Amino acid sequence: MAEQQETTKAGVYSRKGKEYSRDMRYIPTRIKAEVAEGEDAVQVEAGRYRLVAARACPWANRALIVRRLLGLEDAISVGLPGPTHDADSWTFDLDPDGKDPVLGIAKLKDAYLARDPEYPRGITVPAIVDEQTGAVVTNDFPQITLDFSTEWTQHHRPGAPDLYPEELRAEMDEVMQRVFTEVNNGVYRCGFAGTQEAYDAAYDRLFETLDWLEERLRDQRYLVGDTITEADVRLFTTLVRFDAVYHGHFKCNRNKLTEMPALWGYARDLFQTPGFGDTIDFEQIKQHYYIVHTDLNPNQIVPQGPDPVVWLTPHDRDKLGGSPFGEGTPPGRVRNGERSPHPIELI
Repeated sequence: MAEQQETTKAGVYSRKGKEYSRDMRYIPTRIKAEVAEGEDAVQVEAGRYRLVAARACPWANRALIVRRLLGLEDAISVGLPGPTHDADSWTFDLDPDGKDPVLGIAKLKDAYLARDPEYPRGITVPAIVDEQTGAVVTNDFPQITLDFSTEWTQHHRPGAPDLYPEELRAEMDEVMQRVFTEVNNGVYRCGFAGTQEAYDAAYDRLFETLDWLEERLRDQRYLVGDTITEADVRLFTTLVRFDAVYHGHFKCNRNKLTEMPALWGYARDLFQTPGFGDTIDFEQIKQHYYIVHTDLNPNQIVPQGPDPVVWLTPHDRDKLGGSPFGEGTPPGRVRNGERSPHPIELI
């Protein structure tokens, strides 16, 4: 079957034999501490760049968590689009007058067009925008968080964790690749499958990997090493959305996250760690998926449950050893203006 390109509210994807395939062609420009001549990169500069990251989006949620864990709030400002949008662009409908107060734009698309007036692909978050030019620098979400850890070190807070430790990178990269293909993106392959065969294959791959993770996390507190790393951030943003969205909306319904003891304990452990749960807004998450995906939910009815208070129940994961921040310290309280409109108070 010929490949079909379809533009959706999540960007551009292709279906080969009605199998969902995410378009990974992002703007590759990096923001680096040192830029070589001819390199597609710009210089790290505190106060110059704005991270645009919707709370609803799991890929953007990664960047919000890492920015907070590393204490980059003073170095990189943040813009927060609302949870719902049309096929054209993410919008700043939660801000006064419907415009981002720093960039002065109503639609994130305007920043993409400032970079390329004929930008051909989806308007995605997270995106980092140059506040001086108003143009998107990059939307390469896997690289953005790694660069926060490795290129912005001079702006990290005292006690910030090393989320991408050099001695663990080989193992982390392998684990993160499997988590991305089979879990982070796997739930989307289930949800947007175009045939029963494509769905069945995606479903089997997803739960095979969740079973692997369940076994891996029975006897170790974190995915790689004995402190939180980028690998935990990447898995968490899917797990925290699983029962509220993916179980029903994307038909990932062999079982709920709450029915997998190790993964459920692990997810609650992270949720209750400063920098993770305090970036989550379940109302915005549900509004995004259930209202925006009209092909899957034409009546746009947003479910009331599940009750998010269960995320605050004891997890007992500390008995496995390890420490979330190792010799470092947790981040402080969420900054004014960055607090979730629908917080769940952490115990």
